[in-house]
Amino acid sequence: MKLIAGVDEVGRGSLIGPVYAAAVILKKSVDPKILKDSKVLSKKKREYLFNYIKKNSIWSLGKASVSEIEKLNILNASLLAMKRAILKLTKKPTLVLIDGNKIPKLKNYKLKSIIKGDKKIPSISAASIIAKVSRDRLVATLSKKNKGYHWDKNFGYGTKQHLQALKKLGITKHHRKTFSPISRLT
Repeated sequence: MKLIAGVDEVGRGSLIGPVYAAAVILKKSVDPKILKDSKVLSKKKREYLFNYIKKNSIWSLGKASVSEIEKLNILNASLLAMKRAILKLTKKPTLVLIDGNKIPKLKNYKLKSIIKGDKKIPSISAASIIAKVSRDRLVATLSKKNKGYHWDKNFGYGTKQHLQALKKLGITKHHRKTFSPISRLT
């Protein structure tokens, strides 16, 4: 039986927190038509699909920390998060389809990159949903502990509101100090 895993990451462009990746092997019972790229779904729909995917698939999460992002750079940290997600799957996939144009170095796995895969391949769409909801939940928790940055709304991205808060409140331990504009503030 051919097991195909989809892999996607989330949080590359954020100014804070870890980058997350998910790997998902969908069960045959899943309706692929309901799966879409997480960025085009409402929060309510993502939450619903998050639970649906978790119940109807083999899935795993991988992440790379802020310090790993700063040490490796965001691309290599994203690839590391993907590698961790793939290795954490409880069943080894026959083929791993990865969103984007880069793949992690992983021996004894057949890996294929697919540009805009989160829009084309249901298992990659599912991975985008699992990764996004998981990271959004972490950022919402961080937001409660770091008032004034509005991370519960901007998820750490460089919005006008977040940049104003940075100037007013300063840099936290969750900020990626190698990222512009933060690097200019240190």
